[in-house]
Amino acid sequence: MGRTLGIILIIGGLVVGAIVIVLMLVYRNEGSLTAGAATLGITLGLLVLSLPQLAFGIFLLTRGQQEAATAAQASKQRELLGIVKTRGSVPVSDLAIELQVSRDEVQDMVHQLVGMGLYSGYINWEKGVLYSAEASQLRELTRCANCNGQLTLAGKGVVQCPFCGTEYFLS
Repeated sequence: MGRTLGIILIIGGLVVGAIVIVLMLVYRNEGSLTAGAATLGITLGLLVLSLPQLAFGIFLLTRGQQEAATAAQASKQRELLGIVKTRGSVPVSDLAIELQVSRDEVQDMVHQLVGMGLYSGYINWEKGVLYSAEASQLRELTRCANCNGQLTLAGKGVVQCPFCGTEYFLS
């Protein structure tokens, strides 16, 4: 919506600017205005009528593009959550292909979802597999599901196996 309105305002600003210039030149050629008055009319017309429309149109266009990028990112995050929850475990490489992003972007999305409290599960980066799990099951874990090593707290909402590097995300 903002993007479309921005384009309309930019076009409107350009049209208004063109009309101001044409009118001032026509009046100048008819002899109704002096050269100085025509120049002043063009300057004021552009500054007062055209420039604010152009500036606000550019602002809305830029904001609309940012909102579209944010919406696309949120859509990919929802898609990632849906894939992991329905399949239970998914290779990170398959997620990267399905979402059409890099492996690093998949990792960033997982960490963002953990930070928002929307994902609980664990990932083994060595094997490259993402697992979905219920938070209640993860809170009871004291041993790694991958290597049976003793788990240690790695950060807020993250438990990491010091032996194999598997990360458990708690929500």
